[in-house]
Amino acid sequence: METEQNQSLLIVDDEDSILEVAQEYFEIKGYDVFIAQNGLEALEILETKKIDCCFTDINMPEMDGLDLAENIREKDNSIPVIIMTGYPSFENTLRTMKNGVVDFLIKPVDLNQMEICLKRVLRERQLFIENILLKKEMESKARIEELNRELLARVEELNTFNKIMTDFSMVSNSSHTLSRAIDMAVEITCADASGLYIFNDALEKPFKVVSSVGSPDNDKDAICSVAGAKESVAPAGEPGDLLIKDIASDRMPLLISQNKGVSGLPDDVRSFMAVPMKIREKVFGVLTASLTRNGKRFNEKDLYYLSFMTQNAAQALENIALYEHIYENLFSTLYAFVKALEARDTYTQQHSTRVTEIALVIGKEIGCSKEEIDILNFSGLLHDIGKLGIPDDILLKPGRLTREEFEKIKEHPDIGADIVGHLGLWDQEQQLIRCHHERFDGDGYPNGLKGLEIPQLSRILSVADAYDAMASDRAYRRKMPEEKIIAILKEGAGTQWDADIVHEFLKLHSRGDIKKIIDMPETL
Repeated sequence: METEQNQSLLIVDDEDSILEVAQEYFEIKGYDVFIAQNGLEALEILETKKIDCCFTDINMPEMDGLDLAENIREKDNSIPVIIMTGYPSFENTLRTMKNGVVDFLIKPVDLNQMEICLKRVLRERQLFIENILLKKEMESKARIEELNRELLARVEELNTFNKIMTDFSMVSNSSHTLSRAIDMAVEITCADASGLYIFNDALEKPFKVVSSVGSPDNDKDAICSVAGAKESVAPAGEPGDLLIKDIASDRMPLLISQNKGVSGLPDDVRSFMAVPMKIREKVFGVLTASLTRNGKRFNEKDLYYLSFMTQNAAQALENIALYEHIYENLFSTLYAFVKALEARDTYTQQHSTRVTEIALVIGKEIGCSKEEIDILNFSGLLHDIGKLGIPDDILLKPGRLTREEFEKIKEHPDIGADIVGHLGLWDQEQQLIRCHHERFDGDGYPNGLKGLEIPQLSRILSVADAYDAMASDRAYRRKMPEEKIIAILKEGAGTQWDADIVHEFLKLHSRGDIKKIIDMPETL
């Protein structure tokens, strides 16, 4: 016989005859039936068995049916309880309602009536459980959506932080850092305008050095884009000098979510933020962001982003200033070495400067990149710094060098590259200095490199160095006539020097560009 699948009943009554008849009837119908003679026995069964419905008498020893119903309700309110009693009363009816009883049968109970009641109650229980599960599913879905929103917000926040840190790690100079700071202020806060005001004791009032205006199409739901200052966008009114000074003096970020007549803030500025920019705890500027259109208002999160960005911008400025200071000191030290070298040999004064200028015009003529030009400029001035390691009696010898003395002279490219290397500079500069006496045919020094094995910048420097050496008075000879120098360069093209570089040099020479360098004043 078809019945509900594996549904279980608990029948509680102190009359054995009722338990036996009911158990037999419902087992025949296909139910799993458990019986108990009082409430305590029933609770023990509930501890170990899954029960779908409970029929219970009211008046029983140990624990009556109403107390049992209350215990079941507290344990699992999805189990329906049906009360059976031969003595119904208004008081018992009220108690059953309070205890969550779903139906009330009067003894003697007809088994068919019990079954009809059971089926109805089980259908209602199924709907109840489904509603509970649906509610839990909806709550779970809502929680998942909430977690997703939180996750997306966190990802967006991390992306913003990463963008800020990445952008300011790539800036190369102070002006770029300041411009990027105000552009990013507009970008990350969707501001209508941003400005950076410099303020210190030497200035009578704050001075705005840079500003940025957001796109007029931005609204509170739009993705921000930095458009820079545009004539078609009316900039927001600027905060007053006293307000900027107060912010700098307080040294704390300021958030005005809604402008209600704040002193020093124009009426067209509806929302405003400002963050002091500090280096080593000293305020040197104030970065501001303004909203002038309806809708969006700045909040604490916007201020947090702006503060984080300003801190990174200030750190980048400090690092650039420190780097530039160290670099300037380093260059000054190295150039002092060059001056010391030239002071030892009056014949070679200004040689490094002229070689560098000649190499630069050749490099620009053949299309070297800005980075390559910078490398040529630095390395050209220091290409002979290794001669500091050559004894005076060899370096300044007026006559022809012996084989041993020339071998000593040939050490200066390696010595110079090592000096530069120990100061922590890049490999390209070292390589250029090390290779400027290599020959295109492989007979040069110190490593006997050949052809394109020699770095192009070294090949450029080699031509410039050779020309100036022949065009200058040396300890062992006077400078050569220009015609002879040009003849030697032409003859050595493809053997001592790269023929293409010599060709470019001769073009510059015929235009008079090289003569301008040779004739320039001696000022290093």
